Amino acid sequence: MTLLRRKGDKPFRGNPREADAAENGRLVTHRLTISLSRSEKLAKMLASSRAAKAIEVSDLLGGMYLYDWDRLSRYWNEGAHDETESLLRKICHISPQRWHYWMELYDSQKRAGGRLSSWRALQRLALARKKEPANDKPLPKSVALRAVYEQAEKLAPFRDSIDDRKIPVLTSECVLLCIVRNPNSAGLELSRKLVHTGLDIVKLERAALAPSRPPLR
Repeated sequence: MTLLRRKGDKPFRGNPREADAAENGRLVTHRLTISLSRSEKLAKMLASSRAAKAIEVSDLLGGMYLYDWDRLSRYWNEGAHDETESLLRKICHISPQRWHYWMELYDSQKRAGGRLSSWRALQRLALARKKEPANDKPLPKSVALRAVYEQAEKLAPFRDSIDDRKIPVLTSECVLLCIVRNPNSAGLELSRKLVHTGLDIVKLERAALAPSRPPLR
């Protein structure tokens, strides 16, 4: 992703991500980094696999875990990563069957093709699963997930330009922090479970609210 700029800098060259506008009939209110956008696609896959009517906060957390764990794992105690991953899979409703299927697919494709990114393997996993009918509407975000994004929009330290407006750029760290801080009563239990995984909230806050550089992806 092209380097995103601080407030007042030149506009970002590229097309805005218009998922919110298409889904809710509103103006585009934020951009997502590439990694968060891909995590959101995986969240939709997880929600679809359990025939949900909306994408929940736990689905997004699951998508972030599946796509971006290598980077986000730095905010957890390294010695407890195995235990943390196991708990995260339970929190995100990633069944052992789905997890083992993905691992087997990833390993077999890696052996067959040499280097293979986890994202590409997950794309193939998504295609291998039952596709939604073409006339189905995209899954909407739940009220709780929209609240997390709205909170992240207020906290995001970087802005980008669209149609003479400045909109926030959301990163995985910023959204993860808002999931932990979720004031919505429906999200309190998820927040509590995340805190109990040994998440270093101070380190996460520093990365989300005062990053040393603009998001690169």
